[in-house]
Amino acid sequence: MTLHPTVATVTDRIRQRSAPTRSAYLTRLEHARANGTVRKGLSCTNLAHTFAASDANDKAVLREARWPNLAIVSSYNDMLSAHQPLERFPALIKQAAREAGVVAQFAGGVPAMCDGVTQGQPGMELSLFSRDVIAMATAVALSHNVFDTVLCLGVCDKIVPGLLIGALHFGHLPAIFVPGGPMPSGLPNAEKAKIRQLYAQGQVGREALLEAESKAYHAPGTCTFYGTANSNQMLMEVMGLHLPGAAFVPPNTPLRDALTQAAAQRAARITALGDEYLPVGRIVDERTIVNAIVGLLATGGSTNHTLHLVAIAHAAGISINWDDFSDLSTVVPLLARIYPNGQADVNHFHAAGGMGFLIGELLDAGLLHGDVLTVAGDGLARYCEEPYLDQDVLSWRPAPNRSGDENVLRPATRPFAPDGGLKLLSGNLGRAVIKTSAVKPEHRVVEAPALVFNNQEELMAAFDRGELQRDFVAVLRYQGPRANGMPELHKLTPPLGVLQDQGFQVALVTDGRMSGASGKVPAAIHVTPECLAGGPLARVRDGDVIRLDGEWGVLEARVAESEWAERQPEPVDLSDDQHGLGRELFAGFRANATGAEQGAMVFASSAIHTQGDVR
Repeated sequence: MTLHPTVATVTDRIRQRSAPTRSAYLTRLEHARANGTVRKGLSCTNLAHTFAASDANDKAVLREARWPNLAIVSSYNDMLSAHQPLERFPALIKQAAREAGVVAQFAGGVPAMCDGVTQGQPGMELSLFSRDVIAMATAVALSHNVFDTVLCLGVCDKIVPGLLIGALHFGHLPAIFVPGGPMPSGLPNAEKAKIRQLYAQGQVGREALLEAESKAYHAPGTCTFYGTANSNQMLMEVMGLHLPGAAFVPPNTPLRDALTQAAAQRAARITALGDEYLPVGRIVDERTIVNAIVGLLATGGSTNHTLHLVAIAHAAGISINWDDFSDLSTVVPLLARIYPNGQADVNHFHAAGGMGFLIGELLDAGLLHGDVLTVAGDGLARYCEEPYLDQDVLSWRPAPNRSGDENVLRPATRPFAPDGGLKLLSGNLGRAVIKTSAVKPEHRVVEAPALVFNNQEELMAAFDRGELQRDFVAVLRYQGPRANGMPELHKLTPPLGVLQDQGFQVALVTDGRMSGASGKVPAAIHVTPECLAGGPLARVRDGDVIRLDGEWGVLEARVAESEWAERQPEPVDLSDDQHGLGRELFAGFRANATGAEQGAMVFASSAIHTQGDVR
């Protein structure tokens, strides 16, 4: 199928914009590769340290330095349901490596925090920055420079982007991402959302809410709604960094174990020591990044990836911005409805045809680059297949060519919507993004007086006092990366949803995040420049009429130009956000963070920062 003209145009634009930085990145990659396997050049003391704790067979292999050494970098912990299954993976990987005649070593662990636990809590202010900590921890794990490839074990929100950013800084090494899989379906999403709104209205108590949440989040595995964690798994698949079909296979099953072992054996075959060398820095190119954006749009994925994909691309020397997302969104149809964009969960999506069906539809429609490199080595067409066990032997077969449930997953010829539901908003309040795929058409344009809040607690208190029974735009400011780490504001979804259900026109405008939980209330998020960097959102006052137009991409305060120009940003005391629960340790991160459209990164080169289109 011929590539869609818009996809081709955006890809060429990114390639031209990125030419200097991508060229420099590939030069560094080739230089690192040319140095060869460092184990051969280590002193005897250095080398002895690398295998001192290994068994006799592994020691023999590592001494020879002729066979690959696989690094395992894992986000395992046993508090988080998504990461608890990873406890078993290193043993599976090491055994599979030995069967392939190579060695796997646990190179290091990375932190993994749960946004579901920290939502609405001070710890959430560390969440976004944990991505960059994970990237640096990945670099520390690989810094011994004795590995030939890396297996990245991670699932949730910031973990997979952080692992990939870290791996791309060792871009001469191959990298395969090894997912854990989703938990079984629990309490239906519609019922869960209803209980949350009843609790917000005071109609049920904490015990009823806890019982509902416990039935929704109830077993090992990834949460089953389509937030950032499951968007991560979709992205790794459409970017060719998983084995085909690995994304949504349940944990602790024979098929999941077989895929984990197969990832180790495949990793051994694609190192520079063999004939199928596939370094991650070559796999992740401009086409791969465009494929990632297309996959995100086609599935209604997490808005967090308007930050993370920018940061991932940057790590590979590639520059993207929100114009690229917005332009692709105009031509990429919405093919999936998964909560919060529908009532199904990722298990329903997987059963209806999952990633194999989705990728096949997008390839046939000319919306994906099929000629990319992947860890499978055969281009993206391999990802139109699904894995299965044939008498305990892992095999692949063509994925279904028809959806098993068109309420969940549809062909490109009959999409849920003709566009991807992610729009760029701009105006005198700056630039922002809005996810409209879960917002009903009658709520996509809101023009109402502003009510200004400086934190979530102020808004919640006003709701509890009954002061929000009206049309309004909640302006929640000083929530950007430099102000307080750009926390997710999902805590506000139930009360705003209640007001919308009562017939009021409500919207949220903020320089903070709403994440993959962005739902039915229109929200202009990631407003940039942020307030602490002099962004115009800090000039808004109570009563200013705000227009949020999700159809035409407008975000503006209806204030006379002369008055707007004279207004000064209203400062806010942020001292309560600087200390406690480790926040003081992240002062340097806050001080150095780039803007949201630049990925909210703390270690970015200014040479690649772009805002707006660069043609």
